[in-house]
Amino acid sequence: MSYTNKPVPEEIKRWNWGAFMFNIIWGFGNKSYLPLLVLVPLLNLVWIFVCGIKGNEWAWKNGDYDSVETFMKVQETWNRAGFIYFIISIIMAVLFFIFFFTTMMAMIATSASHGY
Repeated sequence: MSYTNKPVPEEIKRWNWGAFMFNIIWGFGNKSYLPLLVLVPLLNLVWIFVCGIKGNEWAWKNGDYDSVETFMKVQETWNRAGFIYFIISIIMAVLFFIFFFTTMMAMIATSASHGY
């Protein structure tokens, strides 16, 4: 592992949607293995947020970037993909709950009309 103690520029210390949504894949792609802790039950509920918050710092320290601009271009791809995946996940969850509750209400209405 090539982890360094090099200082992390302030403009890098921001939320990373790629590290949040694709934590394990993002971790391997950025030579950062702390995201593997999402595999620990219950810890994972908190750790995904830690990955989103600290991801850029871990990637900066583990990577060999010649400039902040180069780093940000690489992470921008991860950020865009992670954010799009997040939005799709929210939409799918909403659709699932609408379908689930609609189905449950139809079943209740059917059983009530049959006198069950």
